[in-house]
Formats: sequence, structure tokens, C-alpha cells
Amino acid sequence: MPKWEICRLQSVYWPRSVDFEKPEAVGLEGARNFYVQTDQDVNIGAWQILPRSLLNTSISCTSEAFESVLASSKRPVILYMHGNSGNRASGHRLELYRLFQNLDYHVVCFDYRSYGDSDDVDLSETGVVADSKYMLEWLIKKVKNSAPIYVWGHSLGTGVASHVLALMASEGVRIAGLFLEAPFNNIADELSEHPFAQLFKHLPWFHWMIVQPFYDNELRFESDKHITKIECPIMILHAQDDGVIPFFLGEKLYKAALESHGNETQRVQMERIDAALGLGHKWICRYDKLPELITNFLAKSTKTTQAL
Repeated sequence: MPKWEICRLQSVYWPRSVDFEKPEAVGLEGARNFYVQTDQDVNIGAWQILPRSLLNTSISCTSEAFESVLASSKRPVILYMHGNSGNRASGHRLELYRLFQNLDYHVVCFDYRSYGDSDDVDLSETGVVADSKYMLEWLIKKVKNSAPIYVWGHSLGTGVASHVLALMASEGVRIAGLFLEAPFNNIADELSEHPFAQLFKHLPWFHWMIVQPFYDNELRFESDKHITKIECPIMILHAQDDGVIPFFLGEKLYKAALESHGNETQRVQMERIDAALGLGHKWICRYDKLPELITNFLAKSTKTTQAL
């Protein structure tokens, strides 16, 4: 069975008409398009978005100028890892970038291999994790300790982010904090609890035909194992009406993180978002408490990181 194709949505290239070279065409101010060649020779398409306070300054539109800002600005930097469908220009992601920008943070977002305008090569967990780890390492080099770096993962991106940060921790690299939006604990549970699986998961062949091929093709995303190795502060965000990744899978991940970190609720936090708000899987970016949650987490994580 081909790697990944069984879980990648057909909308992976949506929106199809986007011109990645012109992020302003999708309403982003102060953004540039660029590409990073990884150590596996995969060309990764990315955007860098300036914080609001820098939009009216005299920064030129060159790559050198944008990168110099990363090396000199003290504003927090967020590396965004997206979910399974669409690309970095999908609507709910654009809303979140603008929220980050309005909070005066730098944003770097990118597409994994075979997503967006990144190189079309075979997909696997190993591959997307390698792409994402390289992007984080690239960002750390560019920032040069001038500002705190945070990783934000959404949906499948929570599995990618958790795996990346576990690997980085094993190398002695720690970032300022991790946000996990609509996460799952591992791909086996997510496959079994996905709405599409409910009619079939109790049949005797379900695990053999659906779950096992993911494992055989290196698609495990065992966040409940990886999160035990992550040393930075963690914030989990999950809506109770999530129809794609059931809320209780986020709870399971939270409990795994708490147990491994000695029940330090300042180190590991979870925001449970009321189903009555109707934010579901994609629209936590519209949660009215989100800006305050983010700013408070950043403030606390800075103190926590300094104390470690």
C-alpha cells in the first residue's frame, strides 16, 4: 500500500489558485515567500510574516532584510505546522497568522513535502518530521537567540510537532514552548475514533486493513510517547465539538503529558473549549479568549524556561 496516500485528503492542494509568491493576494501584509532546501534535498515552500509593529517600517522586501529582522527583533517567533488537508494558504490558517501578527509576533509557516508548492516526493511520517525538524533548525539559526521560539501544531501537525520536539530534546535543544491545537494521542486511536470509521471499527478486519497499514508504512504519530520527552512548556487547545479528532483523544494526550511531567499544571496546560461555541476542528482561531491565552502562556513559559 503506498505510503500516506490512504490518509492524505484530496484537498491537500486546496486552494488550487493561490499564488504562493504573492502572500498579499490572500490578504497577508508584511509577508514574503521563500524556499528552504533541506538536508534531504527537498525544497520546502514557506512564508515569513512580520509582526504588526514592523509593518510600517522601512524594511525592504528582500530575503536578507527579512532574515535580519529575525536575528535582531526581540518579538516572539512562532513556527506553524499545519494539518492534513490544504496548504499554508488555507482560510483558517490565514486567520490564525493574522491573530499572531496582531499580537506582534513573527510567524513562519511552511508546507511539508508534497503539500502546497513544496517538492512532490513520497510521504511518510519520517519525511514530514525531517522537513519540519529542518525548518525548526533553520529558524533557530536565523533567530540566533534574539527571541523566544514557539512551535504551533494543528491536528496532524500536533503529531509532527511532538515528534520533532522529542527528537530535538534528545539532542539537547529546547525551545520556549509548544502549542497543540486539536491534537490526538496516537494515529491508531485517531483512526479508530474518526467519524468515517464508526461503522466499521468493530468489524474483525478493521485493525488489519486500516490501522496496521499505517504502522507498516511508518505512520504512527505516537504523540503520547513523544510528549513525555518534551521539556518545554505545553499548551493543549481542544474544542469539545471537534468532529474530526474527538475531544477525549486530546484529554488522553494531556493526561499522558501530565503524568510524565509530575502533574506540573504550569508546565502542561489544557484549554477545554465549550461545544456551544461551535468552533469544531478548524476554528479555534476565532475563540475570543485565545489572544489572552496565548499571551499569558508566553509570559509564563518564559519564566518556566528560565527556571529550568
